[in-house]
Amino acid sequence: MLSLSPCLTANTLTLKSHSTTTHRTPHHLKPISTTISASSNPRQQQKQPQQQVYQPFRPPSSPLPPHLRTLDIPGQIDILANRLGVWHEYAPLISSLIREGFTPPTIEELTGITGVEQNRFIVAAQVRDSLLQSNTDPDLVSFFDNGGAELLYQIRLLSASQRAAAARFIVENKSDGKGANELARSMKDFPSRRGEKGWESFDYNLPGDCLSFMYYRLSREYNRNPEQRDSVLEQALRVAESEKARDAIQKELKGEDVAEEGEVDAAEVAALVPVVRLKIGEVAAASSVVVLPVCNADEGGDAILEAPSECRTVGEFGVVVAEKGWEKWVVLPGWEPLVELGKGCVVVSFVDARVLPWKANRWYKEEPILVVADRSKREVGADDGFYLVKVEDDGVGLKVERGLGLKERGVSESLGSVILVVRPPREEDDGQLSDEDWD
Repeated sequence: MLSLSPCLTANTLTLKSHSTTTHRTPHHLKPISTTISASSNPRQQQKQPQQQVYQPFRPPSSPLPPHLRTLDIPGQIDILANRLGVWHEYAPLISSLIREGFTPPTIEELTGITGVEQNRFIVAAQVRDSLLQSNTDPDLVSFFDNGGAELLYQIRLLSASQRAAAARFIVENKSDGKGANELARSMKDFPSRRGEKGWESFDYNLPGDCLSFMYYRLSREYNRNPEQRDSVLEQALRVAESEKARDAIQKELKGEDVAEEGEVDAAEVAALVPVVRLKIGEVAAASSVVVLPVCNADEGGDAILEAPSECRTVGEFGVVVAEKGWEKWVVLPGWEPLVELGKGCVVVSFVDARVLPWKANRWYKEEPILVVADRSKREVGADDGFYLVKVEDDGVGLKVERGLGLKERGVSESLGSVILVVRPPREEDDGQLSDEDWD
């Protein structure tokens, strides 16, 4: 038998002999040590099962504050039904009941709190917590204890720092739910308005300036109603926080802020270049349609020149035949301005209407447009006409310019004259042209 030392560890490999005969190890072979670690033997390591650490189940933390965790379900329902306490104190009870399997309609039936109110309480409580976590003045936060759920709910989409600034503005100006909603929308929308007229005069870090800029932009929709326009500008002036913003509004009120060179009012060009919104289902209901090749504005003038010049229907089935292959086409109703066109018509797709050289309403700049141009009329003739040209900076993109501006720069030829601007369809009817406008 082999004698093993009693000091061997648990990982020591134990050797046992099944024979009483002892074997002498040759001197040229290294003897096997009885202290070989099992971890150094690959086969033994594979046979040894891996140790698994026991991890007990840990339920998610309760949404309830400590002083409400001892309440049973009837007690939670009683607090909600009787609105016992401040709204942000019992708001977590709604989440607690939902986790217990209650649905919003059931909670409404038991407590009288509608599903809309339930959602408002839950979200507003989260906004309130974020204000406290961002070290907002507790006295300012306490302003929302009485009926402030609707106000905090309106600023839910803002960042933590924006929420704190918005909350301060709401408290200082005693804003209602509608005012808080307009404030939040203006703060969220302000960065996307970079490049618009007057934008640089307003400070993004000041909630009042964001709201003021929204009114400043809105005033441009009332150019035909001076009284309403001035009323909106005065509203913008009341909420503006920076001196630079106030100065810009004052200039607008006094009429000192003239239009940029080459800009004209949209109403002045309505007769020259119709702007129409395509109605949903209008193409399907049309008795005749027009199929036109489409180019993206960023493809440049080469694409305009390469697009097919003619596309017609042949045979009893109206099979569409083009003079050459092309990737993108658009089908438009047979409006009279399009039907009267001959060869050379092309459509240019723009991501938004900032390319239009007139003072457009707000919705022009919030949606893509299609500009229909006639390539057979490339000469810059009428001063009040509109023409498709290359962007001068890089020569790649395309834009629309007035004839007068092109003549002043010595440009006598364009890529085509603009005959129609098409806006995309949407559910609501928004100032679309009637059938009489095309006659």
